[in-house]
Amino acid sequence: MFANELYDVTIIGDGPAGLYSAFYAGLREMKTKIIESQPFLGGKVNLYPEKMIWDVGGLTPVTGEQLIRQLTQQAATFNPTIILNEKVTSIDQVDDCFHLHTESGQVHFSKTVILAIGAGILKPVKLELEGAEKFEETNLHYLVKSLAHFRDKTVLISGGGNSALDWAKELSEVAGRVYLAYRKDAFKGHEATISQVQRNGVICLLNTEIAALKAAADRPEIERVVLRHLDDQTVTELKIDELLVCHGFERDVDVILNSKVKIRMKDEYCIDGTPLSETSVPGIYAAGDILKHEGKLYLIAGAFQDAANAVNRAKQFISPEAAPYGMVSSHHEQLQEKSQQLKKQMVPNG
Repeated sequence: MFANELYDVTIIGDGPAGLYSAFYAGLREMKTKIIESQPFLGGKVNLYPEKMIWDVGGLTPVTGEQLIRQLTQQAATFNPTIILNEKVTSIDQVDDCFHLHTESGQVHFSKTVILAIGAGILKPVKLELEGAEKFEETNLHYLVKSLAHFRDKTVLISGGGNSALDWAKELSEVAGRVYLAYRKDAFKGHEATISQVQRNGVICLLNTEIAALKAAADRPEIERVVLRHLDDQTVTELKIDELLVCHGFERDVDVILNSKVKIRMKDEYCIDGTPLSETSVPGIYAAGDILKHEGKLYLIAGAFQDAANAVNRAKQFISPEAAPYGMVSSHHEQLQEKSQQLKKQMVPNG
């Protein structure tokens, strides 16, 4: 029922940039919608729900899961419309209205658009072995949702980049034993992380790739992994409890490439924008990792600034007479009322 309504701003993507855009758009009294291709909120932060994040102002430290929860609560302050599990495939413009076409065949209408899709929709590169997908419901993983799940288990990690090394370091502190297999002769992650992995007792298997998966006789899960050693082409079998594949992600920026409006790109996966979050198309703005400009700050804190800039420019696009910046929260009437309610809740009884 929300597809036929006209919104002031539609935000594509709901990572930190998208969620903060929704809050700030509400602060500026804009009718706001978020459309997200995944069935959950939080964007890329969902890749590391238990990792500690130290560089968000005033939230030192906070886990990825906690950050998502707090950003989501903040985004809901002004009741934006949120649509999950819906992929926007293209954007076109008819007169003063943007039409956002989705994979399900819906068309959403908006006066302005904020692209907050990170580095594009991230899809994990799957293990290219016949029948591997049937183990995804049991002990083949592409993401780590809970470190506790791996406690005291034998874990094989496949990959040699920063993600594989980071998880090897994290899991070595909870798992019984961790193996790290990489098909090249040297890891390509940060030197300090490699050293930490080695100090933590991770068994590193270089020049080694997964050749086959062997299921348990009585249950649909991997019991043994066949490893091929590329230096001499010999194979060995390794008994494991869990397999984590970290082969990187495919980036999908089809929403930009398929659109009739021509959004200028830079370095293939980034939008060539301005420090005020403007794109080459008036009325379309960008925030977060998808945006590139001189002075860009690739931190969550930088995503918040992008978001506020994008919303401010969108507000002025719709209403040129509007103030260039939003009112600070301590002066906002609705937030003052909410603040008073919170203060009353915080006063101890008696």
